[in-house]
Amino acid sequence: MPGPRAPEAQRREQILCAAYDVAAREGLAGTTILQVAAAAGLSPGLIPFHFGTKRQLLLSLLDWLLETTTVLQVGPEIQRLRSPTDRMIALLRQEMARLSSEPYRIRLTFDFWTAGVRDEEVQARMREEFARYRQAFRPTIDAFLASQPERFKGVTAEGLSAVVVSFIKGCAVQSMIDPEHFDMDEYLTAAERMLSSLGGRPATISLSDSIHPAADTGASAPM
Repeated sequence: MPGPRAPEAQRREQILCAAYDVAAREGLAGTTILQVAAAAGLSPGLIPFHFGTKRQLLLSLLDWLLETTTVLQVGPEIQRLRSPTDRMIALLRQEMARLSSEPYRIRLTFDFWTAGVRDEEVQARMREEFARYRQAFRPTIDAFLASQPERFKGVTAEGLSAVVVSFIKGCAVQSMIDPEHFDMDEYLTAAERMLSSLGGRPATISLSDSIHPAADTGASAPM
């Protein structure tokens, strides 16, 4: 007799995790319903039952990827730091270390971005989520700029948010394009020395003291 049916939400999550594994390995163009079904250990007919077409499956995968990647969490250990500069550096440290530990996730994100060049729906979803991610930095950036109004005269919170996110994404890209030679400790040490100059003084925290996140397994990540 067949086993009990899994709840729909659980089954969809199972399929999305399998789609992530396949797409990260084969790319979006090389992902097929048959491959996803095999990776999930399910009958191929269950994929269209839950997601309809391949396009709908990939759009759902995009939403799932963004929801588990572009989510910024500012934990109590960062909030407890009294200096706005230290909070800024700690947040950068957290995000650089986290995203650089997930090369498959970053590679798939860029794959979707490339697809979005010709697909307005994909592009719109990604732009909206990236804007939300930049906006999540605003409380930390607003406090940082307010603490040094003369030093950063003429710099807007929107502009600095874009710079911060570009710095984080650049770190992730470097870890993706040259994984054999990318040294996270060296990158963090260099970043610490550069970023500490933002406040015109040595930082009281150390980027190199961070605990590196676990390697990417395709599970949800707090960004």
